[in-house]
Amino acid sequence: MQVQSRNKPGRRGRSRRQPMAEINVTPFVDVMLVLLIIFMVAAPMLTVGVPLQLPETAANAVAAEPQEPLTVSVPPEGPLMLMDDSVEEDQLVSRLRELADSGQSRKIYLRADGAIPYSRVVQVMGALNAAGFNDIVLVTDTGGPRMDG
Repeated sequence: MQVQSRNKPGRRGRSRRQPMAEINVTPFVDVMLVLLIIFMVAAPMLTVGVPLQLPETAANAVAAEPQEPLTVSVPPEGPLMLMDDSVEEDQLVSRLRELADSGQSRKIYLRADGAIPYSRVVQVMGALNAAGFNDIVLVTDTGGPRMDG
C-alpha cells in the first residue's frame, strides 16, 4: 500500500502560514522600562524642594489634591518659602492675599521643620489665617509614636 503525501509536487513552499502562538513581550518591556525611568526622574521634582526634617506623627496621609497645593515651608533658618520662592515674613500676608484674589484654593499646606520652636509655627499659622487661608494642613512624616497605647 502506498501513502500519498498531502502536498502536491508543484505547491511546495506555498502552504498557509499558521498563526503564531507566542506573544512577543520585548516591545512591552521596553516601553515599561522607559516609563519607569521617566517616573523615577520626575517623582522627586513633584515635591516641594525645601529640605526640612518634618516631625513624625501617627496621622494618616491626606488624600492627594487634583492640582498642586499651595505650600508654605518654614525652615529652621532663613526666609519662609512660598512654593519654591523665598518670602520675607513681612511680605507673606500680602503675597498670600494676591494668590487668594487670583482664585487660588483656600487650602494651604504648612511644612515646618521639627527643630523650630512651636511659637514660630503658630505665628506663621496666624499669618496664613490673616491672609484668608483658614483650611491649613500641617504636613508631617508618618511613623511617629502612637498615643493610643
